[in-house]
Amino acid sequence: MVAPPKLKATSASPGIAMGPVYVAQPMPAAASPAPSLSSHAALGEAIDKAIRELRDLAAGTDPESGEIIEFQIEVLQDPTLMEMVGARIDAGENIEFAWIGTLDDYIRELEGAEEQRLQARAVDILDVKNRVLSILTGAPIDDFPAGSIYVGKDMEPSRFLAHDWSAGGGIALYAGSAVGHVALLARSRSVPMVIGAGQFATEKGQQIGIDGDSGIITLQISERSEQLASPDHRPLGLASIADNGTLRTADGSPVLLAINVNAPNEVDAVNAATTAGIGLMRSEFALTSLGDAANEEKQFVIYRRLLDWADGRSTTIRMLDVGGDKPLAGLAEAPSLRGIRLLLARPEIARVQARALLRAAVFGNLHIMLPMVMFPSDVDDVRQIYREEAGELARRAVPHRIPPIGMMVEVPAAALMLDEFESADFFSFGTNDLAQYLVASPREDADFAHYQVKAVPAVLRLLTQAIKLAGSKPVSICGDMAGDPSLTAKLLAAGIRHFSVAPAQLPAIRSAIVGLRADGTKAAGE
Repeated sequence: MVAPPKLKATSASPGIAMGPVYVAQPMPAAASPAPSLSSHAALGEAIDKAIRELRDLAAGTDPESGEIIEFQIEVLQDPTLMEMVGARIDAGENIEFAWIGTLDDYIRELEGAEEQRLQARAVDILDVKNRVLSILTGAPIDDFPAGSIYVGKDMEPSRFLAHDWSAGGGIALYAGSAVGHVALLARSRSVPMVIGAGQFATEKGQQIGIDGDSGIITLQISERSEQLASPDHRPLGLASIADNGTLRTADGSPVLLAINVNAPNEVDAVNAATTAGIGLMRSEFALTSLGDAANEEKQFVIYRRLLDWADGRSTTIRMLDVGGDKPLAGLAEAPSLRGIRLLLARPEIARVQARALLRAAVFGNLHIMLPMVMFPSDVDDVRQIYREEAGELARRAVPHRIPPIGMMVEVPAAALMLDEFESADFFSFGTNDLAQYLVASPREDADFAHYQVKAVPAVLRLLTQAIKLAGSKPVSICGDMAGDPSLTAKLLAAGIRHFSVAPAQLPAIRSAIVGLRADGTKAAGE
């Protein structure tokens, strides 16, 4: 039998997958801007839709419930409300934040009223606020058939996140990047992925296979070729993780092994007892639009779910690391603003996330991590936001707690001055960005992966120095280097005792740690 043709690509996420091909269509060329609703008109339509929904709801309720709904309809029909939101929009505020800012002022006014009946109305206004916000921000993401092999030039992170990977499948890209966001997501969810294949011909429904270990694409697979995906050849799954997340090196030194997650449902396949908790939750992957960033309740539910899963184990959630090369849909800012700089430039975004985190902290062992910190004043300024929002929650008698606040160490200037960051409670090294800035190369550069490998000695030297500067404060590592077993010995030698990796990398890193002494040397017999 003639062997099916094979293409050589580059591995971006390990594992083997086979299935019918799904060829992504290229993005259509940008057309001339079509007439669109102004923010005022868009708000008016959202309010009208909310009123229709409420009237439909009232039709099937008892008279008492109908009266409550009618009050909400009256609020939405109040012309003063539209005028107040409109004034914020005219002043340059985004429509979602104009809406929630106006309604939050109304809620605070009612909560501060002396008459208890008026205080009780605050809940109705909160309901109105969330209903209209949901309408304003509704944006479904196109999906593709479960179990397919996605083939295209590249793939959007939002499309990856919207897809159900439980039925298998994989990704084969004509171009793509091994250090891009989709590759990071694929590795975290054990989705096989290859990149850099160049454009190749496929037909709808054609069976193809990808080998994310060797970077091979197999075309025109027959039923007899399905041995490619036999159980004996599949990558090690999460079911093999059975040990506790607190390990000991061969000579008895304790080491914590936690996981990195991007979306809350990623923890469903992981037994919390096999980890030391969540070392990094990248909130920007769960909050993909400005509307999400404005939605305090949605954020609270996400954080609470992670804390419930962790069951008392440490859960570190990084505030939104957006801006620059990580845009947030609906937000237009200068390319130089990213991470902490954007959060401080747009404090209304930081304040919504702070309130959600403060409320969630009551339910578990939460730690908050700040992205792309450069100077000690960055931490001080964000701490002030948390103090102010905690004071507001206390005034409203809302349960909350200010958890430990630490920082990502991914800017070389910060790494060299960690002893100056007195107000940071802990440090976590993000080696991806650290390597990028050390070699002065953007990640989309075709040679970046090569530069990143060559930068490893420099990153290790910087880590060793920075850990000494950190003194007695806890330190961890959560970048790609943490999940590379070939570097585990060197990271131990540098002083790392807390690793956070993608769930699929847990078995390999666990095996590497227990076979080494604390100084990184191999144990006898290894």
